[in-house]
Formats: sequence, structure tokens, C-alpha cells
Amino acid sequence: MGSVFSQALLFPAFVIAVLGFVVPRLWARMLPEGVKPLMLNAFLSTVVMVVLSAVLFIGLYVGQGAEISDLFSLGLVSNTVFFGQLGVASAIIWAPIMVLSLAGLPRRWVKETW
Repeated sequence: MGSVFSQALLFPAFVIAVLGFVVPRLWARMLPEGVKPLMLNAFLSTVVMVVLSAVLFIGLYVGQGAEISDLFSLGLVSNTVFFGQLGVASAIIWAPIMVLSLAGLPRRWVKETW
């Protein structure tokens, strides 16, 4: 059953989608209300999502049997670029959900108005 989730990428896609919803909500708890903090939230959420997606892909490679030493044998820059590209490519999953999550945040504002 575990191989079905990793082979078909259902579980990783679900995790990325949930993170795309949760990350902006967590940033909203730490940032003040307002349009500028909302834009900062969007930027910070994007950076965090790219990093979390890249880490998830590293985990998927290790879960499929790749050795950590083999993954990082090419060097830090090559791996950062490769897994960063995978993180950015996964934006096709998390970006629409993150945008919807960000769009819903002003409804919860108490002090500021949209």
C-alpha cells in the first residue's frame, strides 16, 4: 500500500496541497493585518513552499532507495538547483491552493479593512 502512494504520487501531492493551504495561515498568525503584510505573507509562503517541496522530493528520493551520499555527491549548488527546480515545478499543485488560502485571509481581519 505504501508503494502505491509513493509510485502514483498521490500522497506527496496531497501533502503539498495541504501545506499550500496551511503555510499562509500560519504566517497570518505571526504577521499583522493589512495589504502590505498580506503581500509579505504571499512572498514568505512562496519561499517556504518551494523549500518544503524540495525537502519532500529529497524524502521521496530517499524513500525510493537512493542513498543520501549519492544524492549529495554532485555538490551543494547542483543539488540546490535540481531540488529547487522540483520545488518550483510543484507550484502547479500548491500555488492555486495557496492563492485561495491567501484570498480568504482578509475575511478574518478585525482591525483592517480590505
